[in-house]
Amino acid sequence: MSIDGILNINKPEGNTSFSIVAWLKRLTGEKRIGHAGTLDPIATGVLPVCFGGGTRVIEFLMDGGKTYLAQIELGVATDTFDREGKVVQRGSPSGITATQIEGALAVFQGTIEQVPPIYSALKHHGRRCCDLARDGISVRLKPRRVEITSLELIDYQPPLITIKVACGKGTYIRSLAHDMGQYLGCGAYLKNLVRLQCGPFHIEEALSMSQIEEAFQQSTWMEFFHPVDSPLLSWRAAIVDKRDELAIKNGCPVSLGKEHFPLEKYCRAYSSDGHFIAILHFISERKLWHPKKVFSL
Repeated sequence: MSIDGILNINKPEGNTSFSIVAWLKRLTGEKRIGHAGTLDPIATGVLPVCFGGGTRVIEFLMDGGKTYLAQIELGVATDTFDREGKVVQRGSPSGITATQIEGALAVFQGTIEQVPPIYSALKHHGRRCCDLARDGISVRLKPRRVEITSLELIDYQPPLITIKVACGKGTYIRSLAHDMGQYLGCGAYLKNLVRLQCGPFHIEEALSMSQIEEAFQQSTWMEFFHPVDSPLLSWRAAIVDKRDELAIKNGCPVSLGKEHFPLEKYCRAYSSDGHFIAILHFISERKLWHPKKVFSL
């Protein structure tokens, strides 16, 4: 029997996101499992893991906002931009004030250009950049536009800064830590990172690996699944009749009436008995909704 849904997991330090997925495949026997948004091994916190039909909404879940609590150490820069790397710069942070840090945070808030860390899973000519870096191959990565919605200074106990970051897809907190260190002139690296929120999933409701294992042993773990459509609940919803339901199932576009002409380009479609059946994409030229992803009817 296929498992469909999403688990909100609190990833522990030391595990890779891939290892969590592999563990869940062994535990459940479900083959179609994927995570939304990689966390580095030193990072902890919210890791949504999608099962079965849930894997088909990963791209939309990854497009959602994320919130992090980051601890940054001033005075040292590393080649990986975090505590696991080789030290490449040292500087004195002794004269840096909280006011200067607040000023740096303001510089990096909003839509910015950010260069990803070379030690990352990004690919260059088919190979992961981190593998190229370990082989001593120099790669120059291009800046990417990212959105940092807010940056808040939570604590400053020199040389450690704790900040809360709300950001969009593709933002590297390691790069943010490194760039802040360069801006302040003393170097910096990411010491600790906790993801507090990913899309609709928050750390307060996230399950530890031991909780999942216990629930599996007691055959209660299915109770912790979130529905496949849970990352999409901010979209407009449309309930369709039997004729449109059949058309959607066959991949045909449908008209939902003038009241459904959207400001956004996607909506959720439900059958008349309340089952989630599809993600629809609005084609503005035709004023029709085209099935982008159809789920089991």
